Amino acid sequence: MSNMTEALITRSVTVPGASIYVEKRGSGPNLLLLPGGAQDAGVFTGLATALSDHFTVISLDPRCNSRSPCEDTTSDLNVDQHADDAAAVIATFGGGPIFVFGTSGGAQVGLNLAARHPDLVRALVAHEPPSMMLMADPSVPLAADQALYDTYVADGVEAAIAQFMAENGLDEGEVQPPEMSPEDRETFDRMSGNFEYWLAHGMLPLSRYRADVEALKAGALKIIVGLGEASVGQPIHEMGTALSVALGVEPVTFPGDHMGFGMDPARFAETLRSVLTAD
Repeated sequence: MSNMTEALITRSVTVPGASIYVEKRGSGPNLLLLPGGAQDAGVFTGLATALSDHFTVISLDPRCNSRSPCEDTTSDLNVDQHADDAAAVIATFGGGPIFVFGTSGGAQVGLNLAARHPDLVRALVAHEPPSMMLMADPSVPLAADQALYDTYVADGVEAAIAQFMAENGLDEGEVQPPEMSPEDRETFDRMSGNFEYWLAHGMLPLSRYRADVEALKAGALKIIVGLGEASVGQPIHEMGTALSVALGVEPVTFPGDHMGFGMDPARFAETLRSVLTAD
């Protein structure tokens, strides 16, 4: 891999009420990576590096997470606002249309971006979005999210995170591997500091967001719904399937589970590259 593709450039993009931390690597068509929940750009280090021979990879910390300080930490997350932040980042790096990949809550933001700023998005991969509001009957996942929030209020962050991982079939080693590099440790520590904001103000707005399916279907951009091969049988797989049904597209199988991009970044990158560049 060349020095050009390994070079990392960081900067901050000023948006109303926040400063968005951004990382850029590689060369080629622009590809924006949107992390989910309490995550930040650090979760994409392996994936971004693997993609950097083919794309200029741009990743960010969402507002109020990690290195993207915000003025208001007491209001609930606004999906429109996060999509507008992404639009501002795209404008900073030359404008659209560009490729976009969003995972989990980041996929919800990507869907909002594609619906409200279709001129900025060349193609969107929505990886395992919590699209419960598109299910025929979302009562079970809605109740589970409310129970998770109630656990956070009653018992705190640690109990709620343990409950979330158990409900979504995630192993502790996927979130906090027993042997971590200094960079991974730094990322984990940063994200741990985001858990409380996500539980208090981010989880429910992201999962209760209903993508504007009609606007997405009316647009000309390509939308790919990605589902993890190891997520079959988990609630998130059913939610993502609901999005694919609503859009009338066949989902694409990606390596691993909800965190597949971090567990096997090389194989995940190959799948992502192939679906983005397919005719």
